[in-house]
Amino acid sequence: MITENQNNLRANRSDVSAQFSRILRERFSLDEDKADEEAITQSISKGIEFRGINLWTLIFAIFIASIGLNVNSTAVIIGAMLISPLMGPIMGIGLGIGINDLTLIQRAIKNISIAVFISLLTSTIYFLISPLHIAQSELLARTSPTVWDAFIAFFGGLAGIIAGSRREKVTNVIPGVAIATALMPPLCTAGYGLATGNFYYFAGAFYLFLINCICISLSTFLMVRFLNFHKKEYLSPDVERRVRNTIWIAVLIVIVPSTYLAYQIVRKTIFEQSAKRFVSNECEFQYRQVINYAARYNRQQSKLELTLVGEPLPKDSINELKNRMVAYGIQDAQLVIKQGSFKDTEVDMNAITNTLADQMIKYSQGAIARKDQTIDSLQNYIRRNQIAGLPVADLRNELKTLMPDVRTFTATKALVMNTSSSRPDTVTLVYAQFSRKHKPTEKRRIERWLQSRTKSKKVKLLIE
Repeated sequence: MITENQNNLRANRSDVSAQFSRILRERFSLDEDKADEEAITQSISKGIEFRGINLWTLIFAIFIASIGLNVNSTAVIIGAMLISPLMGPIMGIGLGIGINDLTLIQRAIKNISIAVFISLLTSTIYFLISPLHIAQSELLARTSPTVWDAFIAFFGGLAGIIAGSRREKVTNVIPGVAIATALMPPLCTAGYGLATGNFYYFAGAFYLFLINCICISLSTFLMVRFLNFHKKEYLSPDVERRVRNTIWIAVLIVIVPSTYLAYQIVRKTIFEQSAKRFVSNECEFQYRQVINYAARYNRQQSKLELTLVGEPLPKDSINELKNRMVAYGIQDAQLVIKQGSFKDTEVDMNAITNTLADQMIKYSQGAIARKDQTIDSLQNYIRRNQIAGLPVADLRNELKTLMPDVRTFTATKALVMNTSSSRPDTVTLVYAQFSRKHKPTEKRRIERWLQSRTKSKKVKLLIE
């Protein structure tokens, strides 16, 4: 009986597991609305060619992106990325690797090379004739690739090939992928580097473009294999083997250095983030201020430079900072403190300006808060005085009813300063003149009435 129950329990679990697996497969299946493989291949192959309308569109997009980088306009740059037709040959390379089509790969590489040459030539010409030569923030952002750029390009490529494999094209995916992967701005930035003779800008921007291309091609290849695209058939197994070997040798030539460079990008990103946390958490000093910092990653010797204003930082404090770097994993980096005279030192004036602006904003916010507090206190004081304003005429008439012999009467709120305390005390001061002398009991009765009438605990009655 027990064995039968156990078997039934296992069978129920198996049914539940099978049902759950079926639901997951149905929910995440890519077979629904999948276009014919031949139609997908033809669609991607058609986008590979750079001639006629594609070539002119590329040139115009390069000009638009270059202008956007030049005037630091994000909206213009996004518009250029939407126009750009660069995704076609890059996805063609991944598709060719996935289906073992050497001819498709060669066509894609040829056309992407033409596109890169035209893009660099167009952007270089623009920046040579442009009167604006200052590198704005949008341009500088494309000179130093990070690991996040690689992730964006990879997942963008996955979204692009999935959208391209549908019969009903998802119209918002391809434009979104074009914006996310940002192939156009790095090429324009590389052109700026050529026009200004800045090899660092050219190398960083072109490397960012290559990283994006490789990640998009890799994601396209993986999705093509996941969708089980049929590989191209050749006349003989020997030809197929030679084509396959040629493709994978080329892939290894690209992948091996790319993997190493991607590893360096990861290390660089981790170092920069750790340095930023270190400066934020550990570099709050009294009588001195960090106005700029630079985290420079290098395979041999990384460097963290701090620029300080104010009193010089003592040597023992610098040594303590170096010891604290261990907790952030940057103990191998060289810590450079720039302080005192900056006559021979390169100082980032933009960073100084931004820091001073932040300090001024904080000071202004504090001053505004103090002024608001003062205004509130004065308003409360006025409000209290208005509420506590004594109706002298009414009090006089009421007192005359109680004490008909009253001749003169006045009342006011007064501040009394004690010699042993700096805080003033508020007292209701009342002066009255009567035609006869009153007994102490009558005086106390008048004081109690005044306390009740003026709602004041402290009443000072002066009688003449």
